[in-house]
Amino acid sequence: MTKVSNEIKEQLSLEQVVEHIRWDEGLVPAIVQDVDTREVLMMAYMNRESLKLSLESGETWFWSRSRQELWNKGATSGNVQKIVSLKYDCDGDTLLVEVKPKGPACHTGAVTCFHNEIIGMPANEAGQAGTEESADSSTASSSSSSAQRRFEVLAELESVIAERERERPEGAYTTYLFDKGVDKILKKIGEEASETIIAAKNKDNDELRLEVSDLMYHLLVLLQERKLPLDDIMSELSRRHERPRRD
Repeated sequence: MTKVSNEIKEQLSLEQVVEHIRWDEGLVPAIVQDVDTREVLMMAYMNRESLKLSLESGETWFWSRSRQELWNKGATSGNVQKIVSLKYDCDGDTLLVEVKPKGPACHTGAVTCFHNEIIGMPANEAGQAGTEESADSSTASSSSSSAQRRFEVLAELESVIAERERERPEGAYTTYLFDKGVDKILKKIGEEASETIIAAKNKDNDELRLEVSDLMYHLLVLLQERKLPLDDIMSELSRRHERPRRD
C-alpha cells in the first residue's frame, strides 16, 4: 500500500473500516477539506472500491452516480487531491477526507464547489459590532478572494479543454485541433502571436484584447496536448517572483 500519511497508516484496516460505515445502497458521502486552509472543497460519494483505491493510491477516488463509474479526481484536469487523512464521523455515515489539493476542486474552476453564496442572511449583532481588526481581516480576505476569482475563468477553460480532448464532441473547434495534432496547434499559436503583435503595433486595444484571448486559448490547448497543467506554469511564475531581484 502506498504511504499516504502516518495518520492513515494508524487507521483501522479497510475491512474493519467497511464494517463501521453505514452504507446507503453501497455509497457513503465524502466531504473533502483542504488540510491547510480548512476550506470545504467538495462533497462526493464513495463506494467500497473507491475507498480502497483512495487508501491505496493516496489520491481521492469517488463513485459517479450519474455515470455509474469510478473516477479519480484530477485524472483528466491534473487537479488531483493528495490525501493527508481520512476519517468517518460518530454515526459512521459520512467520511471526512483532508487533502492537499493541486488546483481547484470545482469543474467551473472555482477553488471550492461551495462558491454560490446565499444572500440576504440576517447579520447578527456581533457581526455588526465587529472590531477594527476583524474588519481589516475581512477586507484582506475579500481582496484575496477577489484576486482568486480573477483567474477562475482560466481554470474553467482548462477544464473544458480537457473535457473536449477526452470526449471529442463532433463539430467542436477544440476537437479539430486535437484531431490535427500538435503541429496544427503550434501553427495556430504562431498565427495568433503574430496577430497580437500587429494589434499592439497598431495601438488598437480592442483588437489586442481579442488577439491575446485567442493566443491564451491556444496556449491552453497546447498545455493540455502536452499534459502540462496550468498550475505548473503558475508555480514557475511564483518561483520566479520569489527569487532575489537584480534590478
